[in-house]
Amino acid sequence: MADQAQQTRQRRRGEELEAALLGAAWQELVEAGFARLTMESVAARAKTGVAVLYRRWPNKDDLVVAAIRHHGTMHPVESPDTGSLRGDMIALLNNASSARTSFAAIVGAAFSGLLAGSGMTPAQVREKIVADRPLWSEQVFARAHERGEIDLDQISPAVLAMPFDLMRQDMLMTYQPIPPERVLAIVDDLFMPLVAINSPG
Repeated sequence: MADQAQQTRQRRRGEELEAALLGAAWQELVEAGFARLTMESVAARAKTGVAVLYRRWPNKDDLVVAAIRHHGTMHPVESPDTGSLRGDMIALLNNASSARTSFAAIVGAAFSGLLAGSGMTPAQVREKIVADRPLWSEQVFARAHERGEIDLDQISPAVLAMPFDLMRQDMLMTYQPIPPERVLAIVDDLFMPLVAINSPG
């Protein structure tokens, strides 16, 4: 029994504890908001001491960024394989809209606090959140490259980023799911014509 208890404590000191802390921070962010979230409130929700938090994250801003990263990683957007770049992009944007609207609202609400507390620009905050995480689009574009629909060595990164930049803008402006007709407009009226201009041959 003593060995089992010791193993449990060891697990709680490792990845299991960190996941619990980040989950508690995310729930506190959802329910209390950035302004009311404190290291103490997160520790209380996680049923641990506040010193445990400070050993991992030196301040509230770093904890919140880590919690946002963790939540996004644990709830990935499905990257569908429809057999075509157009079909994949429509499905991916619709999936992202359904899965990420509430996430965008919570992160958007926290942004002003993060900017004020950290002194970083919005781009720097976003880089901290998404750095080293696989992008939803990577598999879609890799499959399109293999099918010969795009040449990843030639096509402009701005073209590939554009649909997601527009989607992010829409979600942050409205905190509402993107209508299917808006997704079709992004893909058919903007993205695919640019892809055609930059397509092989």
